[in-house]
Amino acid sequence: MAGGGADAVETAALCCAKCGKPAHLQCPKCVELKLPREGAAFCTQDCFKASWGSHKSIHLKAKLLELSPGNEQDATSPASSWLYCLKKGQARTLKMPNFDWIGTLRPYPISKKREVPAHIEQPDWASDGIPKVEPNSDLQHTVEIKTPDQIERMRETCRIAREVLDAAARVIRPGITTDEIDAVVHEATVSAGGYPSPLNYHFFPKSCCTSVNEVICHGIPDARKLEDGDIVNVDVTVYYKGVHGDLNETFFVGNVDEASQRLVQCTYECLEKAISIVKPGVRFREVGEVINRHALMSGFSVVKSYCGHGIGELFHCAPNIPHYARNKAVGIMKAGQTFTIEPMINAGVWRDRMWPDGWTAVTVDGKCSAQFEHTLLVTETGVEVLTARLPTSPNVFPWIHS
Repeated sequence: MAGGGADAVETAALCCAKCGKPAHLQCPKCVELKLPREGAAFCTQDCFKASWGSHKSIHLKAKLLELSPGNEQDATSPASSWLYCLKKGQARTLKMPNFDWIGTLRPYPISKKREVPAHIEQPDWASDGIPKVEPNSDLQHTVEIKTPDQIERMRETCRIAREVLDAAARVIRPGITTDEIDAVVHEATVSAGGYPSPLNYHFFPKSCCTSVNEVICHGIPDARKLEDGDIVNVDVTVYYKGVHGDLNETFFVGNVDEASQRLVQCTYECLEKAISIVKPGVRFREVGEVINRHALMSGFSVVKSYCGHGIGELFHCAPNIPHYARNKAVGIMKAGQTFTIEPMINAGVWRDRMWPDGWTAVTVDGKCSAQFEHTLLVTETGVEVLTARLPTSPNVFPWIHS
């Protein structure tokens, strides 16, 4: 455990934050940050270690509040563009950090957090940014076989997620900001009775991810206007009836050069080829072999730092599904499993780096990256694409014939 052990305290015993028993140990980081003792006390080192995955997020939240008391974000101020999120102890600050920018993209200011009506069912991180159930769930190690009820709820949720992404696709054009795309995603999700899963997940400040040009994934919607020739990935996840549905697509903005067109089409084909092998008995590691083969034949590379994941009542869980060759994924596919495949393909080398915000992953050479994603259900005979395109989906990809 990164935080070491809990310290003994001589004060009257509190209740253990993990099991509720009398507690005489306290998290040293909470003491340093002068946080309330309630919620920071533990009966044993074992309880402290077992709670660390979720408990440490309390420290991040405290730092976030410390960094931005009374700081209203001004969407017209370039300096405020760093004041929006905290992850792994990193934050955007008023002074532009000394960062070795490679590509042409830069962070822009973001708007205030969007509100979700109280009547909509919300995941356990919605209010404070801290997932409670997910980090310590047994489903991080065991691949769940979904019940018929869970599968039906996932069909509903994934259809909503598809309709939300389609709504975003219809507004993409030169001159629109990625924050305006986020507004469309947010309103479409809420109108359908859903919660946008990324919103406040580990303090992520927006309702979807928008990854432009050299951004591989987890780009944060902001005030930058899309330009003619850009490519932009929009990643949507919806929480509805207790389950999540996740998909993304990469779109052309205006007139895109031939190289970017080839990259996006190849990435789409990588996902399609991977889906085509999904059925009971197939090893999860085979997904990466199929994707890597097609990407390399087309002259592109496969990102290794991010992978597909199990999904259902948890946003992210087992299995992990790498997209590159010779990966170490364990297990075989079984009917009733649900997971995503979401290859990220780079025009240049496969390596990535992180912006100082702790979220935005970009290519190390500044070249473009593209991604496509579906949520899938393994059936008795093959696969059902739960986030499949609908007859009403906009015809934005020239290689798809309606």
